[in-house]
Amino acid sequence: MRHVAVLDIGKTNAKVVVVDAATGMEIAARNTPNRVLSEGIYPHYDVDAIWEFCIEALRKFASSPGFDAISVTAHGAAAVLIGEQGLALPAIDYEYIYPDDVRAAYTAIRPDFAETFSPLQSGGLNVGAQIHYQKTQFPAEFAKVKTILTYAQYWVWRLTGIARNEVTSLGCHTDLWNPQTGDYSSLVDRLELRPLLAPIASAFDKIADLQPVLADQIGVGKAIPVFCGIHDSNASLLPHLMARTVPFSVISTGTWVVSFAVGGSLDQLDSARDTLANVDAYGKAVPSARFMGGREFDQLTLGSVLEPDAETLSRIIADQIMILPSVAQGSGPFPDRKPNWINGELKLLSERYAAACLYAAMMTATSLQLIGASGSTIVEGPFSRNPIYLSALRSLTSREVIATSGSTGTSLGAALLAGATLPTESSGEAIMPLAPNFDLYAQRWRDSII
Repeated sequence: MRHVAVLDIGKTNAKVVVVDAATGMEIAARNTPNRVLSEGIYPHYDVDAIWEFCIEALRKFASSPGFDAISVTAHGAAAVLIGEQGLALPAIDYEYIYPDDVRAAYTAIRPDFAETFSPLQSGGLNVGAQIHYQKTQFPAEFAKVKTILTYAQYWVWRLTGIARNEVTSLGCHTDLWNPQTGDYSSLVDRLELRPLLAPIASAFDKIADLQPVLADQIGVGKAIPVFCGIHDSNASLLPHLMARTVPFSVISTGTWVVSFAVGGSLDQLDSARDTLANVDAYGKAVPSARFMGGREFDQLTLGSVLEPDAETLSRIIADQIMILPSVAQGSGPFPDRKPNWINGELKLLSERYAAACLYAAMMTATSLQLIGASGSTIVEGPFSRNPIYLSALRSLTSREVIATSGSTGTSLGAALLAGATLPTESSGEAIMPLAPNFDLYAQRWRDSII
């Protein structure tokens, strides 16, 4: 196996990447926005547009650089309901907020945190809430459901025609999984879902070869095995599970910033502060925390990439100009707080960029503390290329911070499922802490949210 094509379906963007199996490096990539369609019975993902994009990207890559296998990774908080002729109901957007009576009814039947280690989330961030809403509000359509698929495995189904589910997607705050028993939670039987849920396969399993009609359409002249796939944050975690010594922490960044404390304990998790157990590719529960850091960063910077110079950053720290949580409410370590600027809201884009970096680092450090993180901290994804964030995180944790190379760790993690080689670990450039006066800035931030 020389090259692995990875379908990487994120909340904000979808990508198709080709990974060199010998080096673990991305050698080709295409991406497209992941649009949410507002028309219809509820907001939903444009899965057909994503599918067309993926097929066209695979067709382009079939000739150069070529690929010998396909793996899939996708965001969590999504399930797809399949009927006889495709979707029984649209693939619901997890940010959609259900009516109050529906939310109250679901809250009354969902399992305790002690069973699932899955906190109650807003909208459909608990997949159980999605399915409860679809089942109770659209009973005629739900009656036509034959199979329920986790999101990464939905794309595997379209590639192979074989329906399977997988534990990293079932175990990411769905309310459907009990990580202590390694089986479905009591909610599955309460909602009478067990007969509808596809059989569970390992993320590492080859599910089947690419369907012949798709192989002809894409233009591959050989059998292309398709692997089961994995939840995207767990894809970022996998290379480190395979290479590092416990304890350590991994920060997977994108629309969400997801922190994993490998070697940590589940005992101190707080359901009110968006800490939870994720389930890794080997089926083991890992203490985790989340906040919508990528979304918040874009909102604070107004989408700008105008980085500040050293003088601007130093002035903002010295003047203790900061944004308090939460910019995106309803999740994260401060879900009920409203955002507030201290010492005046910044107007210049470069200044806002600096404050956003410091805010993201403060939120990440808070998350790490909540899950008992220790050892080195590895940062994956867009924030791994943000030197202010990295240095602030180094100051806040007083532990080694390692920034990974490449666009995200998700593509590598998914490619490893198909037999790609783990790259030789590189120490990279040492991350240095910010100036000592940042300690005063950080303490002011903490004191202001007590």
